[in-house]
Amino acid sequence: MTEAPIIGIHRHRLTTDGEGVTTLVGFWGCPLTCKYCLNPQSWKIKKCQTFTPQHLCNNVSIDQLYFLATGGGITFGGGEPLLYPDFINEFRSICGDDWNITLETSLNVPLKNLQKVCPSVNNYIVDIKDTNDEIYKKYTGKSNVQALENLSWLVKEVGQESIMVRVPLIPNYNTPEDIEKSIKLLEEKGLKKFDKFSYTIHNLDKKLKPQSEEADNETDVH
Repeated sequence: MTEAPIIGIHRHRLTTDGEGVTTLVGFWGCPLTCKYCLNPQSWKIKKCQTFTPQHLCNNVSIDQLYFLATGGGITFGGGEPLLYPDFINEFRSICGDDWNITLETSLNVPLKNLQKVCPSVNNYIVDIKDTNDEIYKKYTGKSNVQALENLSWLVKEVGQESIMVRVPLIPNYNTPEDIEKSIKLLEEKGLKKFDKFSYTIHNLDKKLKPQSEEADNETDVH
């Protein structure tokens, strides 16, 4: 039986994680250890429930009318949803094709994981951090070579219209000039949709909260 650890289910999100009304489902587990991670419980604290795809579908189908009326659906995030391709595929086979499925992902996983899940996914929100490998390593603890290779494959496979890339300004790690360099490189790969934003002081203050408080505030499953 396919199962996956879920750190949170957040309903009625409007145009935040994809088109229409969405439900964000966060998986436990991540290959990165980002310095300003807003969900450190997804890789530090295993405080979560285990779901089967059927259990999850039963849980989120309460909002089916919203999904159908607005073109919304389920956004899988985390953590890293591409650690659970079999779960996502099975979930798709149960819920059917009427809901949009969006992945919020770093793409920093083996290519086979992405290839396996690709037929089940409608849209991708790729958090690329920075295309400069040195900056990326300092911030995430890992190289971005795999992520960028996977992104090139994904553009060729599904086209740029299904992919939005987040390119953040990260205090103490990159600069506005670095962001422009990243966007230029990504445009050379054929990408056109970008979300440029800055990590705010609020984000950094939140990072400094005790881990136990973070977990208590954000890991409840509704």
